[in-house]
Amino acid sequence: MRLFSFIHAADIHLDSPLIRLERYEGAPVEELRQATRRALENLVGLAIAEEVAFVLIAGDLYDGDWKDYNTGLYFTSQMTKLREAGIPVFIINGNHDAANKITKALRPPETVRFFSTDKPETLNLDDLGVAIHGQGFARQAIYKDLSASYPSALPGYFNIGMLHTCATGREGHESYAPCKIDGLLSKGYQYWALGHVHQQEVICEDPMIVFPGNIQGRHIREAGPKGCMLVTVDDSGLAGADFRPLDVIRWLSCDVDASGAANGYDVVDRIYERLEDHLQQSDDVPLAVRIEVSGTCRAHNELMADPERWRNEIRSAAIDLGGGRVWIEKVTVLTKLLSQSEAGKLAEGPVGELVSLLDEIRSDPGRLRKLGESLDDLLKKLPREVKHPHDGTALEESEWLAKMLEGVRPLLLGRLMSKGSGA
Repeated sequence: MRLFSFIHAADIHLDSPLIRLERYEGAPVEELRQATRRALENLVGLAIAEEVAFVLIAGDLYDGDWKDYNTGLYFTSQMTKLREAGIPVFIINGNHDAANKITKALRPPETVRFFSTDKPETLNLDDLGVAIHGQGFARQAIYKDLSASYPSALPGYFNIGMLHTCATGREGHESYAPCKIDGLLSKGYQYWALGHVHQQEVICEDPMIVFPGNIQGRHIREAGPKGCMLVTVDDSGLAGADFRPLDVIRWLSCDVDASGAANGYDVVDRIYERLEDHLQQSDDVPLAVRIEVSGTCRAHNELMADPERWRNEIRSAAIDLGGGRVWIEKVTVLTKLLSQSEAGKLAEGPVGELVSLLDEIRSDPGRLRKLGESLDDLLKKLPREVKHPHDGTALEESEWLAKMLEGVRPLLLGRLMSKGSGA
């Protein structure tokens, strides 16, 4: 029988701005813009339904300074629901809501407590025998190990450490407040509630050191279920944590093997089947899907001859399947020619020379770097949304350029072959 339970969440990024969603065909713009609010509502609802003792938010409650006071008013409305249920909330500031970044503020309900940003602070819940230790970010960029100054565990209490950190470093996240696992273990705490990394991860199980991930994915690099950890502590002081999804729209990357497909509709049917499987496993959460089609097939020329048509055939199939619950964010086709004889004929002529040149550049980091430099002036003229870091142009990255060339190759061949055949 459990002694008590609590929720560990992080990286809510309330009212995070989503740049130029209108550029995506059929995008559920309003649903995406409201997604962080709806996910927070799910968190509040879960806390009340599970009758948790308290809620922890380990940084980045906000996404930066408020556009207006509506963000703060909305947060207050949700915290009032928890206050009425007798559930206190403990929060540390992260890099996105660092003390020096927020110029607007509203006094939260008395049951919401923000930890100090000047030094580690300990809050005791004597009725539960819980000690919570934490320190928020005073400024956005903190590169020292904040946890090094945290106190040792309070004897006789269930000790929780709250920390916004990159831990030992995680791809795609700034190296803020780095720490070593041995350093965390040395404090003697029973649970470490981490934030900053948007992918859910259990770093250590005894004691538990956990990133819950963010509660709502905001773009394709935040794919998969998003939510919080429901932590239960038994009467022996042992903690167990279960991930609970909270997201209201789920981002998903879907790779489809078109090998052997006879025509474009064969490929669409395969995509339909994959989407059907994903939809059945989505917990009734609508999906925002990026599709990448690859493989060697006869359908290649057909797909490349009219890519706009086939992208919309795929979107039409998704609408038919999901009834509005599946949105196709992007389709990338990386199929290849099936016939070796056709490839041989191409290799003998000028098109073959062009293909060989593309392959040589793609496999040479030096030539890729020069290609990126030659396109730099073009990059400066592109609109901001195309250069968005979550899914934009990255001319300085050889891997990104190589992938783009891999996409250009079949597109170019398809166009040249259709012209050459009189299609």
